[in-house]
Amino acid sequence: MSLILDPQMPQLEQSWVRAWHGCGALTEGDDIRCSLLACYGEPHRKYHTIQHLTECLNAFENVQTLPQRPSEVEAALWFHDAIYDVKRSDNELRSAEWAKEALASAGATPDTADRVFSLIMATRHDAVPNDLDAQVLVDIDLSILGAPGARFAEYDEQIRREYSFVPLWLFRRKRRAILRAFLERPYIYSTSHFRSALEQQAKENLARAIGGAV
Repeated sequence: MSLILDPQMPQLEQSWVRAWHGCGALTEGDDIRCSLLACYGEPHRKYHTIQHLTECLNAFENVQTLPQRPSEVEAALWFHDAIYDVKRSDNELRSAEWAKEALASAGATPDTADRVFSLIMATRHDAVPNDLDAQVLVDIDLSILGAPGARFAEYDEQIRREYSFVPLWLFRRKRRAILRAFLERPYIYSTSHFRSALEQQAKENLARAIGGAV
C-alpha cells in the first residue's frame, strides 16, 4: 500500500501533528510518524493495521473533549500497537517504551512521556482503568467490540488470520475465554459516552461470537 496515495493520510497527518506538538514535542516527528505507519502496515498484521489506527483516531475525534490531556491520549493511540508480534507478550511494554523515548528525545517533559507510557500500558486490558484519560483510551481501543455486526465479524476473522498458526481448536478456546472475560464485566466500557453508544451492541456481538467459537 502506498502511504502517499492513501486517502486517509492527510487526516492521519493532521492527527499526528496535533498530538505530537500537543505533548510538547519540539520536532516535527515526521520520521517517527512514518516509522509508526510502516509498523501498522506490516504484512503479518490483519487487524492491528492502519485500519485499526484510523478507526481509533476517528473515535477520538468524537470524544477529544473528554480526557484531561487529550494530546497525550491521541499520542498514546498512535503508539499503542506500534510493536505487534503475536508470539510475544510484551508488545504494549515495547510500544510504551518507544513512545516514552521518542517523546523525551523530542523535548516533551518527563511527566508527559511517563503519562503516555502509562496510557499505552493500560491497553493490556488486564484491569479496568481508574484514570479518566486511560478510561477514554481503553474505551476507544475496545470500541471495535461495539461495532456494527458486519464490522465485528470482519474483526473476528482478522484476529483469527493474525493467529492462523494456532490450531483452530486452541484458538477457539482461548478466544472464547478472552471474549467471555469482557462480557462478564459489570460494564465493558468505563465512560458514559461509550457505554451509552456501544455497550448493548458490544454485549450482543460478544455473546454471538462466544456462541460461535465452539
